[in-house]
Amino acid sequence: MVRAGAVGTHLPASGLDIFRDLRKMNKRQLYYQVLNFAMIVSSALMIWKGLIVLTGSESPIVVVLSGSMEPAFHRGDLLFLTNFREDPIRAGEIVVFKVEGRDIPIVHRVIKVHEKDNGDIKFLTKGDNNEVDDRGLYKEGQNWLEKKDVVGRARGFLPYVGMVTIIMNDYPKFKYALLAVMGAYVLLKRES
Repeated sequence: MVRAGAVGTHLPASGLDIFRDLRKMNKRQLYYQVLNFAMIVSSALMIWKGLIVLTGSESPIVVVLSGSMEPAFHRGDLLFLTNFREDPIRAGEIVVFKVEGRDIPIVHRVIKVHEKDNGDIKFLTKGDNNEVDDRGLYKEGQNWLEKKDVVGRARGFLPYVGMVTIIMNDYPKFKYALLAVMGAYVLLKRES
């Protein structure tokens, strides 16, 4: 049996312990830890912006939030997207699109494409697990999507990796507790 006070296993038991540990640090250590935390956050942001540039998609990674695309994708799958404007949209392709008036993008398959002589393309989508096409999801009076509505096209996926995101959205208290623990760890972790 290992006691909480055993060597190498000290974990702060309460918020008061965290503040006590912060007070033990001298100002230089505290500034170093805050800068370390800021560097981690800014590095993640730079990686995200770099992925946006490389993929041409405003959101290069998305999580599938519903079962409408089963069996191709399940709830919690993490999708990798690209959105190069010169690539034509074809029937059978899986796209992520935004609809005016809805905050969350939708992941569905293109089932019909209409190409005009001038190069304009309009297309219709449907979830693999849905009975009807997506016209009921589009804004009122809209029967087809256009290329401007596309956020990206699915190029790969990792199964169920996005469940963490779904859990954090479904249980906001869990999200804030996890962020607080991670922030406290970064601030209190001392270099050897």
